[in-house]
Amino acid sequence: MARILVLYNQPADPAAFDRYYFETHTPLALKIPGLQRLTVSDGPVTLLAGGAAPYLVAQLDFASMADLQAALASPEGQTTAGDLANFAQAGVTLLAMETKEPQA
Repeated sequence: MARILVLYNQPADPAAFDRYYFETHTPLALKIPGLQRLTVSDGPVTLLAGGAAPYLVAQLDFASMADLQAALASPEGQTTAGDLANFAQAGVTLLAMETKEPQA
């Protein structure tokens, strides 16, 4: 499995951020081909070690890194990425990774 982890910094206007994120950005993201699952943090994010906690964390899951890369290159992926400038002015960190579930 492959995952994109999106860490959004604290916005100046959280209500405006939330409105845009859930009414405009999320519907765009849900159209990305190959997206298997989108989850979003619910409530405050707690940082367990020093530093500033993100305001919101989103996780997008794909079957493979190849699917993730194809999704980002798709018109829907490009539209979603381009939309970040419309609401994430406080900054955003994007991480891509392959994942596995360790066996006991």
